Amino acid sequence: MELVAAPQAVPLARISGAASTSSALSKGLSVRSPATTAFFGCKLQSLPLQLAGRQARSLQVCASKKTFSSFDELLQKSDRPVLVDFYATWCGPCQFMVPILGEVQTAMKDEITVVKIDSEKYSDLASKYSIEALPTFILFKNGSPVDRFEGALPAAKLMERIRGVLSSCKAGV
Repeated sequence: MELVAAPQAVPLARISGAASTSSALSKGLSVRSPATTAFFGCKLQSLPLQLAGRQARSLQVCASKKTFSSFDELLQKSDRPVLVDFYATWCGPCQFMVPILGEVQTAMKDEITVVKIDSEKYSDLASKYSIEALPTFILFKNGSPVDRFEGALPAAKLMERIRGVLSSCKAGV
């Protein structure tokens, strides 16, 4: 089984010259991000972006592939909590979360591992975890889910939520 991790990426807003990713999207920029294709961990590659139909500068993405025999093996072998993003390539909010997850992965690289799972390609996992809306995020600690939420969040709110849940787990709440 090949699983996808959020790449450490330059926010698309920096490439487009917009103040933020959301303002880049609100300006009508057509952004095609490669981060929905399978990567897990650190192989540097340059990927082209399309901005409003024009070729833009390349985006540097740090990612690598890791293969596990099962999703459970990934959860059990992780030395950090795992944030799983169940997404679909056609989902607008899922695409919006790509640079946000890259930002979260970079900021919390010593605290969590971020993994993306295509819910259509791995429909058995989507069924197992009752994925009914996209994006759906599940935070696992020691192989067990400790939090679950749906929908897009800004990076600061997402990190605040993750840290809050992890500190509650430490406190035994």
